[in-house]
Amino acid sequence: MAKKNTKIASKTKAKGSSTPFFKKWLILLFLWGLAFATLFSFGFYYVIANGWIGDVPSEKQLREIQNYTASEVYSTDGILLGKYFIEDRTNVAFEEISESMINALIATEDARFYEHQGIDKIGLMRVLVKSVLLGNDNAGGGSTLSQQLVKNIFPRKKYWLLTLPINKMKEAITAQKLEEIFSKKEILTLYLNTVPFGENAYGVESASKRYFNTSAKKLSIAQSALLVGMLKATNNYNPRKYHQKALQRRNTVIQQMLKYQYISPEVAKKEKAKPIQLDFQPVAHSKGLAPYFREYLRLELHQWCNEHQKPDGKTYNLYTDGLKIYTSINSKMQLYAEQAVIEQMNSLQSAFDAHWKNQQSPWGNNTKVLTSAIHRSEPYKYYKNKGLSEKEILAKLNIKNKMEVFGYQGKLNKNWSSIDSIKYYLKFLHAGFFAIEPNTGMVRAWVGGINHEYFQYDHVNKNTKRQVGSTFKPIVYATALERGTAPCEHFENVKLSYSNYNDWSPSNADNIYGGYYSMKGALTKSINTISAQLIMRAGINHVIELAKNMGIESELAPIPSIALGSADISLFEMTNAYAVFANKGFSTKPQYLISIEDQNGKIIFKPSHSKYRKKVIASSTADLMVEMMKNVVNEGTAERLRSQYGIYCEVAGKTGTTQSQADGWFIGFTPKLLAGAWVGAEDRRIHFRTTTLGQGANTALPIWGRFFAKLSKDPSLSKYLYSSFSPLSPELVSKIDCEDYLPPKDSLNFLQKIFGTKPNIAKKELPPAVKEKSPKYQNTWSKIRNMFRRNKDQ
Repeated sequence: MAKKNTKIASKTKAKGSSTPFFKKWLILLFLWGLAFATLFSFGFYYVIANGWIGDVPSEKQLREIQNYTASEVYSTDGILLGKYFIEDRTNVAFEEISESMINALIATEDARFYEHQGIDKIGLMRVLVKSVLLGNDNAGGGSTLSQQLVKNIFPRKKYWLLTLPINKMKEAITAQKLEEIFSKKEILTLYLNTVPFGENAYGVESASKRYFNTSAKKLSIAQSALLVGMLKATNNYNPRKYHQKALQRRNTVIQQMLKYQYISPEVAKKEKAKPIQLDFQPVAHSKGLAPYFREYLRLELHQWCNEHQKPDGKTYNLYTDGLKIYTSINSKMQLYAEQAVIEQMNSLQSAFDAHWKNQQSPWGNNTKVLTSAIHRSEPYKYYKNKGLSEKEILAKLNIKNKMEVFGYQGKLNKNWSSIDSIKYYLKFLHAGFFAIEPNTGMVRAWVGGINHEYFQYDHVNKNTKRQVGSTFKPIVYATALERGTAPCEHFENVKLSYSNYNDWSPSNADNIYGGYYSMKGALTKSINTISAQLIMRAGINHVIELAKNMGIESELAPIPSIALGSADISLFEMTNAYAVFANKGFSTKPQYLISIEDQNGKIIFKPSHSKYRKKVIASSTADLMVEMMKNVVNEGTAERLRSQYGIYCEVAGKTGTTQSQADGWFIGFTPKLLAGAWVGAEDRRIHFRTTTLGQGANTALPIWGRFFAKLSKDPSLSKYLYSSFSPLSPELVSKIDCEDYLPPKDSLNFLQKIFGTKPNIAKKELPPAVKEKSPKYQNTWSKIRNMFRRNKDQ
């Protein structure tokens, strides 16, 4: 027993003697490990700080930090029309951000923001445990706002197994540099101008506009908390998509604001109880005012940027440099123009659909119309490029799918094939409207179509050309006046054949002939036979020369039919050409770009506009043409401006209708504003079947009428209507003082042919057959009878 106890004591003694040795080794090992870790950390820091593994931004790079900033397009009255961007961002100053936004951000993302110098050591220890040791890449709470800012500006890179620690170290080093260069206010401002909020909104100003239709300065506590809450996961907490999750997250942020004493318990309770109230403003290039104009301008600005350099020698970037582009568009006029187009085209489309309701389609048995439309479609081109045969492509295009299509009352959900949608869109009538100040050339409104989201083709654009019809006639008449034709010379309304031009024999739209018209009378009634005689007398080449001088750049064939509008010319060109008449014979070039500023507000481009004025016809010729075109509105083809739209100010203009009613036109002007409208289908073979429905007076003129009616009701814009043209000089009055129409020698028989009865010019009383007709009919009869009295010798 004694021996046994001795052995136990011996073992205990041996064990006890080894414990201090083991502890010493553990301590030594820990110290060596700590030293190694310290050396490794310093080495790791040194390697990264000196850019041996990837690049750490230099102080110069940090000072030159610049976000991608959207360029903005403004109207002449200071309204934002739209943006060009890769990232939709508008930078704002610290003073332009609400205090609640700053407080919500700090309370939620970096409570010790004002205490650290870029690295929050408490938060960093948590990140080391969660992210580095446990490998949780989504662990949060350790990065300061400065580090997050660095991460947003300088995206992370891959470094194999060391990706996370290397990126974290780089961000920590860069964050410290940021804190040395920028003040806390500057860092907060830079952060809030940089961070994404989902829905392609970058920065707090764009986010405020997108979700609440307000500015960053006016954000409430609840709105600020909602936006800050989204920073954790912009998609998951998007209030438009996930309302309940966004609400819970918003209230978490409000609780953080309470925790760090930015708000009182009473305020927190009140703000949490509020429902989420969005005023979502989707931003797309097709949305907002003047989308067709902005796209036209974009191409021009793109070229300008490529040709001009910034102070650093790099060319400007339209999508990232935050340019401010100021234009001549008047936002009110633009809005009224877009409304006028939609109102008229909605009504006209209904009439067109009813007109063809009992027919197979507007193209009837002409399958080439549909085939060409299919071949122009994007799906067809896609499959064609993939190498599919015609049969295979048509099979693909006949597969039905769910789709949204355009409708005047809103988007329509359909289960259609691509062929179905092509047929549907092929039936639509389209429009263009363009308004400028004739004296200055300043473009005030530009509507290229009925809906830019669905129909991108711009019908104002100089490259979009359609037959112009009778709107070309004033150019022929002006040439004739310039070449010495007397305004009161009467031309016989007779159908002639011109052997030198393949026996070309123009007809009148109503197929009525006879009598004699002065130039004013012929233009008022748009008599084709007289226009043909005038171009022959004035000379085709002289007409073309004047058209070019008036600003028409399109090719004009040297054939007499251009007198009737056979040429394809853009609405942009034709409207601009009419400025010569309104502008006392001076041509002007349409101007729409006023100036460009860089993001610091410095003007970097301002075009000169005065150099574009050029005298192309005599002032007397312009005055006579205005007088003739005033009569078109007062008594001629544009008379419904008075009767239907209540436009009683001084207006001059001309309607136009092309063959088969494929194109309808009206171009008219007051002394201060000139506007042109065009209407037609995409394919010229699709149109109304009657002149009554398809003429420019019924399709295009109403757009003009609606637009000017809206202007007349706006006190700030009515000045564009209520002014007078310069009165004709006594000499010009004498030159144009004559009968518009003289009846033919066999006038009584001619009248009987038209009206079915002969007038007794001695009696003032209307014959019974005429009394049964409309007041307008009776008025016409009276005018003709009075002409007989004054011209008994005829």
